[in-house]
Amino acid sequence: LNAVLYICLRMNFADAAMASSNSSKSRGSSRRSFLLKSSTAVVLTSSPQPASANGKSRSSGYAVQHTEREWAYMLSGAQYNVLRNGGTERPYSSILEGEERDGVYHCAGCDTPLFESSAKFHSGTGWPSFASGLSGVEVENVNPLQAGFVGAELRCRSCGGHLGDVFLDGKLFVNTPAFSSGKRFCIDGAALVFKPIDGSEQVFGDISPPKVKTELPDFLSPPKITPRS
Repeated sequence: LNAVLYICLRMNFADAAMASSNSSKSRGSSRRSFLLKSSTAVVLTSSPQPASANGKSRSSGYAVQHTEREWAYMLSGAQYNVLRNGGTERPYSSILEGEERDGVYHCAGCDTPLFESSAKFHSGTGWPSFASGLSGVEVENVNPLQAGFVGAELRCRSCGGHLGDVFLDGKLFVNTPAFSSGKRFCIDGAALVFKPIDGSEQVFGDISPPKVKTELPDFLSPPKITPRS
């Protein structure tokens, strides 16, 4: 229990330090940090096995290699924040959250195929969600307790880029592919590039969705003034 408490506190303090030292990472805590903080009490009252370390390098051991300076040059700011810094984008900030066409979602860093459109569903969380991933998706090896409460990190198997997290709550999404798989792959859209099967132009996930103009109901609209002739 002391080891688990130490890990939880270290992760919380690390999140706070990163947020205060780098404004690009301070736009909100990650999904897993929030869930970890809210479920600490549950974890401490259980007797889990020690969690695996989360400090694995995003470059060592991966086939696609670039220096951080090269990554920063190749990627947009949003892509770099997610893929290389492990950041989390704001919900509903990616145009891919609403994408419904047939095609394949690739890694924005190295073009590795990651998800098929047939596995995509609308989870209502604000992030592109999938019921399963292709072989290009690497899942963090964590103990069952952590996987159940705070999920496991997802990375691109080719370049090590952070993609998002996978949660074991798929059964909550009835009438979706996640109900069958039991899993929800919660992905940051900035980490993806969507390539439609019809060969049309690819869509980069770091683009914001178009703003929908909403009109006020009649009873809230200002009165119409007829100008004098």
